[in-house]
Amino acid sequence: MILAAMLLLSTSSAAAPARTETAVLAGGCFWGMEWVFEHVKGVTDVTSGYAGGSAADATYDKVSSESTGHAEAVKITYDPARISYGKLLHVYFTVAHDPTQVNRQGPDTGPSYRSAIFPQSAAQEKLARAYIQHLEAARIWQKRIATRIEHGRFYPAEAHHQDFAEKHPSYPYIVVNDRPKVAALRKKFPALYKG
Repeated sequence: MILAAMLLLSTSSAAAPARTETAVLAGGCFWGMEWVFEHVKGVTDVTSGYAGGSAADATYDKVSSESTGHAEAVKITYDPARISYGKLLHVYFTVAHDPTQVNRQGPDTGPSYRSAIFPQSAAQEKLARAYIQHLEAARIWQKRIATRIEHGRFYPAEAHHQDFAEKHPSYPYIVVNDRPKVAALRKKFPALYKG
């Protein structure tokens, strides 16, 4: 009788919350990176911000001075039961940015727009290094991959930068630079795309 009651309680109680992990990726202006990953199934949240450098210097004006050591980056919260870190890297290298650009992406130039991965665990670092080595060996791009593996904390950007592309889809910079990335995501990864 007690066993039956315990089984009934265990099946009727609320499901355990999903486990989440985070990835921090830099690849040019965070508006577009954020918008791409917001459209990926299994991603539960994306925050624009700055990776590397110090907390005191993590403001748009200071980072834009190119003297703080930060990169514009996104922190991606995801459900590893629905999408793997490796698949996030696949999206990152395929549609979110150009990994061959050195200290720039599109019209944006300077070290704060560099291509960099900020691993959140030893396992992520190992996978990111292996992924870059694989891409180099496969010679998918004519130029060498510029993406660096870096360490440092992530600091959220100011509120007006969060969900910027979603809130301003007709803003000229978004139309020219970021809308094509989301379209490429939808075309190249239809099973991962969420509208």
